[in-house]
Amino acid sequence: MTTLATGGRRRLRRPPDAVVLPIVVILLLTAVAVSIAVGPRTLTFDELFVALTAPTGTETDLIVRDVRLPRTFIGIAAGSALAVAGVIMQTLTRNPLAEPGLLGVNAGASLAVAIAIVVFRIGDFGATMWFAFLGAALASALVAVIGGVGRGASIGRLTLTGVAIGAVLSAATAALSLIDPHAYQSMRLWGAGALGGRSLDAAVLTLAVVAVGLVLVVLIAPGLGLLALGEDTARALGGRVGAARLGGFLAIVVLCGAATAAAGPIAFVGLLVPHALRAVFGPDTRRLLVYSALAGPILLLLADVLGALLIAPRSIPVGVMTAFLGAPVLVALVLSRRVQADGAPS
Repeated sequence: MTTLATGGRRRLRRPPDAVVLPIVVILLLTAVAVSIAVGPRTLTFDELFVALTAPTGTETDLIVRDVRLPRTFIGIAAGSALAVAGVIMQTLTRNPLAEPGLLGVNAGASLAVAIAIVVFRIGDFGATMWFAFLGAALASALVAVIGGVGRGASIGRLTLTGVAIGAVLSAATAALSLIDPHAYQSMRLWGAGALGGRSLDAAVLTLAVVAVGLVLVVLIAPGLGLLALGEDTARALGGRVGAARLGGFLAIVVLCGAATAAAGPIAFVGLLVPHALRAVFGPDTRRLLVYSALAGPILLLLADVLGALLIAPRSIPVGVMTAFLGAPVLVALVLSRRVQADGAPS
């Protein structure tokens, strides 16, 4: 990224996609390879190649097929879903602090999954995902109604509403899990945010649902791009504001519901990734959506690997790792002059 002086003004030249996109794809492939190879037992390239191309039922093959691949697939799906959902939420609310974890969406999905497991005794992953969708939708609507997304809303009010509702929903989830000791054991790791513990079928289902959500995002991306300019400007340019808002809401529900059902409530991915990318690529919403879908998995997979190495042979859940990384960024954003009372991120 270089700086140009034009007419006394300094403007940034954004890096071209032809250069940056291949680099980001290579970083994603590297993170995927590291995620599959690194763990309690680190695998060599030859072991990985044989396990992926010609498995014979050895212990290494089972580790790759039953543990590492599902964990990596969940990381790709959840990372893309949460990062893209963060961009959509920041665009719809014009709130630079908006992200699924901070506004209570993940907490709503978590409570719904807990209700499915504890109250209705539902253990099937596909069934719990529908509860997660419902919980994410209800939490989003509740925060929007109480916090107020309209003209009179403020960034602080919406954020505080999301934090408060998220805290209440998280407390209810914890209370539910304590009622049933068996459910507590099954939800303990998931509740902290973890990529492991799912079957390969569940991981593939999560990838498929997130892919559907990303297709919806592609369809509404032009409308979101106009909304980022302001509601009045979007209407003046012929944008369908209502359709873009409804599509954005549905995309958030699908993406956050799938990610939370699979990996639990993971916070700050939707905050960290868009803000880091915005510093490089500027405020172009469509560009942010593309690169967030690629950079989110990189962050989540590498955070998961780091959590597996720091206190080996035990591991730190990836939700804890993202909290360690995201909390300082949140504080910096709150203190920054960029957070204005009524504006989007500058």
